[in-house]
Amino acid sequence: MSIDTYKLTSMDEPTDEVLSQLMKEAAEEAKQANIQATRRFFEELRQSAAAI
Repeated sequence: MSIDTYKLTSMDEPTDEVLSQLMKEAAEEAKQANIQATRRFFEELRQSAAAI
């Protein structure tokens, strides 16, 4: 079983390696989403401050 062939809906438990890779990828996606949200927040804050 590899990360490319594992399906989360599978009845089989993932191996520790596959689970670790899934968790790493999910953490990286969450980190990137957080970075983007923080950038948007501060950009909107700057725009609001400039409009005052």
